[in-house]
Amino acid sequence: MKRFYGAAGVLALLVVWEIVGRTVFADSRAVPPPTKILTQFGHDGWSFYWPNIRATLREAGWGWLWGNAIGIGFAFLLIQFPLIEKAGMQLALVSYCLPVIAIGPVLAVLFTGDKSKVILAAISVIFTTLVGALVGLRSADRTSLDLIRAYGGGKWTQLWKVRMRASLPSLFAGLRIAAPAAMLGAIIGEYLGAESGLGVAMINSQQSLAVERTWGIALVATALSGAAYALTALVGRLLTPWAPRAAE
Repeated sequence: MKRFYGAAGVLALLVVWEIVGRTVFADSRAVPPPTKILTQFGHDGWSFYWPNIRATLREAGWGWLWGNAIGIGFAFLLIQFPLIEKAGMQLALVSYCLPVIAIGPVLAVLFTGDKSKVILAAISVIFTTLVGALVGLRSADRTSLDLIRAYGGGKWTQLWKVRMRASLPSLFAGLRIAAPAAMLGAIIGEYLGAESGLGVAMINSQQSLAVERTWGIALVATALSGAAYALTALVGRLLTPWAPRAAE
């Protein structure tokens, strides 16, 4: 029943969008109706979208991998050495608060090719993954940790045997959010300078006043972000069958 209501809500939204696009925004064309967007999408074809999708996915994917690796590794370091946790979290927060619009041009000058876009995508996910990993690592069962210690195990044994498994539900919650964030970071990087990608295609369509194409590119980017979120959620559910639904 929930799926029925969800589908009905989406259908109602599309109908309202179509009506508003053909009436309120008929002259300005700022919000084209969905039918015109689909028509433009058909005219542009897969040959237009796929090279740009591939470039953005490559940048976002590498940024997601590197950013998550740094975030998870940093979380392990902070949980093992509590004395540096405060300073480490402050450093991570600073990286999260960096305005990507400001540092993007600097990275574009310092690095060639896709590196600047990958770095922006990585910066966009580090803090989110770090927080999720830390929350999960701290949620480890105290009795299990004490048992490892009683048998002579140290902090690293506790991390490997208990904390890592306990951290998975919260970690995947962070990874789900990180997936769309990586897409956003990559697209912003393309805005600031690139040869291909959804960000570049969107700038070109805006400059040529192709409103329907601009909306189509935006919807494709949104769909890719949603698909990345859903795929990460599915993997998390398969790997953590013991976790309650609320944790996902």
